[in-house]
Amino acid sequence: MKFSFFMMPVHHPAENPTLAFHRDIDLIPFVEDLDYDGFFIGEHHSGGWETMPAPEMALSMAAARTSRIRLGTSVINLPFHHPFHVAERIAFLDHLTHGRAVLGIGPSNLVTDKKLFRLGNNKLYPMLNEAADIIVRLLESEEPFDHSGEFWQFEDMRLQLRSYQQPRLPLALPTSGSAGNIDLAARHGMEVWTPCGRNRPGGGSFAGFWQDFEAACARHGRPADRDSWSLVTSFYLAESRDEAWKDVEAGILRETEYFASIGLKPLYEAYPGQPVSEFTAQSCADRRDWCIGTPDDAVRWIEDKIAENGPFGGVMLTTHEWAHTDKLKRSLELFARYVIPRFRGSNATYHDEWRRVQAAVADRGEVDIGADGKPSNLRAL
Repeated sequence: MKFSFFMMPVHHPAENPTLAFHRDIDLIPFVEDLDYDGFFIGEHHSGGWETMPAPEMALSMAAARTSRIRLGTSVINLPFHHPFHVAERIAFLDHLTHGRAVLGIGPSNLVTDKKLFRLGNNKLYPMLNEAADIIVRLLESEEPFDHSGEFWQFEDMRLQLRSYQQPRLPLALPTSGSAGNIDLAARHGMEVWTPCGRNRPGGGSFAGFWQDFEAACARHGRPADRDSWSLVTSFYLAESRDEAWKDVEAGILRETEYFASIGLKPLYEAYPGQPVSEFTAQSCADRRDWCIGTPDDAVRWIEDKIAENGPFGGVMLTTHEWAHTDKLKRSLELFARYVIPRFRGSNATYHDEWRRVQAAVADRGEVDIGADGKPSNLRAL
């Protein structure tokens, strides 16, 4: 299983933006050292809280300080750009990273950005589909081609720099299960990222989503690879649940005010129309299906999702500044030390060896430790 980050990012408008940008980028080499697998940054242009306007630029800065971790967008809002520019920039990033780039795409879910560009959903989704088709063709085609579509028209166009990864770099699409998005992801063999939440389609269960995706892949003659499927949610870990909640309670409520203001209030509601004044940090976490607690709680969260949905290939952690930077980094370290190994199997033999020792001690008596600190009756084992 792969473990990556889905960064919007989110910062309070009172923050110094320069410091926030560098803090976001500094996080990437930190988590690479903790053996995480990927880091993805989103694109936003308005609203005051989601602050990164050009994620590829931040990722290129991070690329110079990392060597292994995958770097990508979460997401580039395709209706705001000419498809050629998106394809060319991500292909360039793929070379700068020696083949670590991933293009996450979307239509834009930020209400203020939609108003900024004067685009409604009636145009955003058709533009997303047309742009994605063009980008895939640009990344795959060795020869120039023409395009005459509803939103873009051009002649004799190709990328002079194709992606480092061949036949092309991977694309990804966040989706909760709309038929159009599922078909788009299946059509182009994309990775799929599913945002969790009990108020999302399926009530937080995604078994039906995967069945729909398998059917769409079959229509397009592609395999439905569970390894390309990731669930997206928030984790905050500490030594105890009480400590974790104490750290993040105020930050969750502060941030929820923003998301409720931009049209995402239904994702937090315990019942339709619930007033924001009734929200608590605990109720928000419950509705959004976040995990606030200990490493054991995080392990159980993932195990429950596997039991409910079948296997999937990855977990993506959203990033929030609910607590001080040192505490946030401690949470990520706890996750890396005690959660990730459980699902990679990297410490399975260590567990087995320790179980064998404990069983032998129980069966044959305790091991005596000599003055030199070594077992003196190894034959008892």
